[in-house]
Amino acid sequence: MPADLNDLIADLTRRMDGAIESLRRDLSGLRSGRASPNLLEPVRVEAYGSEVPLSQVGSIAVPEARMLTVSVWDRTVVGAVERAIRDSGLGLNPSTDGQTVRVPIPALTEERRNELARAAARYTENGKISVRGVRRDGMEQTKALEKKSEISQDDMKTWTDAIQKLTDQYIKKVDDIFADKEREIKQV
Repeated sequence: MPADLNDLIADLTRRMDGAIESLRRDLSGLRSGRASPNLLEPVRVEAYGSEVPLSQVGSIAVPEARMLTVSVWDRTVVGAVERAIRDSGLGLNPSTDGQTVRVPIPALTEERRNELARAAARYTENGKISVRGVRRDGMEQTKALEKKSEISQDDMKTWTDAIQKLTDQYIKKVDDIFADKEREIKQV
């Protein structure tokens, strides 16, 4: 448990920064027209009895500006990799060539730009959910301290206000990151 409000805020800030970095990583893959290995980073593959990140079943390469390839290490997972990429909501249509899955990056039509914007919105909502989860943990810690009489009700009010203010700042950061990405996607 945190010793004081500053310790709690420092811990929550660190965790919310992690949620922001995760969002930035996810959005960095949504390139407007150029292939990037980051594009496939959020894809999870049903393999070995669980869902694993694509990077744990194969290596991703960029042989051309508008093509990604995934060299799958285990032949039995090739179909699952292709299916995971197709079902990822990124609007990609992979094809298999032995143990290599080729993923052509479609030209940026208006429809493709809208798909990318929708994917960015999904990632953004996940980022907000992560930030709110950190807030919930902070609120629960505060309530537990108040219940054990380690802080007063007045302190609890101060702490919860500080946690909410921090959360609002991070939600605004998430919204700003999304707005920048949406602008980048919509540029002609």
